[in-house]
Amino acid sequence: MNNKVYFIGVDVGSGSVRAALVDDKGHVLKTSVKELQTWKPKVDYYEQSSNDVWDSCIFVIKNVIEDVSAANIKGIGFDATCSLVVLDKNGNPVAVSNSNNNEQNIIMWMDHRAQAEADIINKKNHEILKYVGGKVSLEMEIPKLLWLKKHLPTKWAQFGHFFDLPDFLTWKATGSLSRSLCSLVCKWNYDCSSVGKHGWNVSYLSDIGLNDLAENNFEKIGNKVLMPGEKCGGLTVEVAHILGLATGTPVASSIIDAHAGGLGMIGSHGEGIDKNMSSRLGLICGTSTCHMAVNDKPVIVQGIWGPYFSAMVPNMWLNEAGQSASGMLLDYIISSHPAGIRLLKIYNTGDVRNHLRELLVKMANFQGLNDVSLLTKELHVWPDFHGNRSPLADPYMRGMLVGLSINDSEENLALLYLATLQGLSYGTRHIIDALTKAGYEPFKSLLICGGITKDPLFVQIQADAVGLPILKPYEKDSVLVGSAILGACASSYFNNIEDAIQNMGGEAEVIHPNLNIKSFHNKKYLVFLQMFQDQLKYRTIMN
Repeated sequence: MNNKVYFIGVDVGSGSVRAALVDDKGHVLKTSVKELQTWKPKVDYYEQSSNDVWDSCIFVIKNVIEDVSAANIKGIGFDATCSLVVLDKNGNPVAVSNSNNNEQNIIMWMDHRAQAEADIINKKNHEILKYVGGKVSLEMEIPKLLWLKKHLPTKWAQFGHFFDLPDFLTWKATGSLSRSLCSLVCKWNYDCSSVGKHGWNVSYLSDIGLNDLAENNFEKIGNKVLMPGEKCGGLTVEVAHILGLATGTPVASSIIDAHAGGLGMIGSHGEGIDKNMSSRLGLICGTSTCHMAVNDKPVIVQGIWGPYFSAMVPNMWLNEAGQSASGMLLDYIISSHPAGIRLLKIYNTGDVRNHLRELLVKMANFQGLNDVSLLTKELHVWPDFHGNRSPLADPYMRGMLVGLSINDSEENLALLYLATLQGLSYGTRHIIDALTKAGYEPFKSLLICGGITKDPLFVQIQADAVGLPILKPYEKDSVLVGSAILGACASSYFNNIEDAIQNMGGEAEVIHPNLNIKSFHNKKYLVFLQMFQDQLKYRTIMN
């Protein structure tokens, strides 16, 4: 008799859906992936289809369980991007713009249409905004809801349900209209300002013109709220039949994708590294980068989201920072450069990056430099091409390049790529400075996962720029491990989520910083901060 225990983790990212079969030690045994369709009807508009997302979930789950007995699948966890799903009163998709294509019913997290609405909300300066660093972000859901009400007034009354994408997935799987505390408190300005107290803030909704969302006990936005990992229900008969799993298979309350990565990494073990969760800063690096810090006590940090109670680790306060464009920025740097255009005709993106790293090593050796970072003494990048999420919380910030020349060579692209890696790393240092200044104890290590971490130079420069060791889990799919941990919790296989985190966290490689070039990075970081001040100065002059 096969007594093995498995959990399914499902991750809906910006461009694809992934699923994994994970055992009770946190080992990913099998994965499957399916690409998603994205529409870009206007500049800064990004839309997807909830039908496409759910169909893709079905596809990847069936793939990873095809060789496993349904009796051995003990729980399922979902994570997804914090994108807004809009349905009518019958649960059918409704278009979120003038496309009139009801398949386009998701406003993605990266969609920036709601800038004016975010500005309106921030001018109200409601007390609840102190839990999002003082300003609501246009990436969050409330500004997008206000945009829908303002720009699609005739459709507004037709809308029946608004879901964060992770909660939409658990509803499709179980029929439960419950919402995850993670999604609501992080992206919906849901009030969870003290232990034991949570609920929708009616005065806030009224101040910004969304008081009608309170009707029928907040039916459209959810009135049953669960912590991540709590059982929200079991697979419905229909879904279980489609998947080939047992009806009632436990499904966990969901989590945002970046938070799943933090959850999957935070229990990882590295030789000589402090295991205290509050001593670790987690970086989940994909299209964007999210920085996750947890603390026993709430810490309010200007320009950084949170503190959020139990949003990632139960009974701990989470602060969430981030960079709106990281992997997306690196792709742009390559694809917009003449040499990058030529290289992409020969290699895929990963191979282009390998080629650039090899070039940088040759260039450093030729100049007698003992570290490739030293090549960018005269080249500096401020990386906010898509606005600043943290710690400035300024969507109007833009990218800056200093040290350009008339040069379309591969070597020039390599230098620009390197300087961008450094700029992103100094952004991490900027966030760390804000957290520690506000009350966090000095961090002792970084945890890192995500697509960009396939580039060893990115990882090393992050370590060098902040002067801290990095733990990189040997299990590459920390986000999928995190969502599987939720499924394990819903199944009650472990005593509590802390046990699940420790048992499924796994081992990690430790990457130590090169302290011999500490002074170089300190100088470049000063330039980095000065570039921010200069951009503000230019803005003042032009206004």
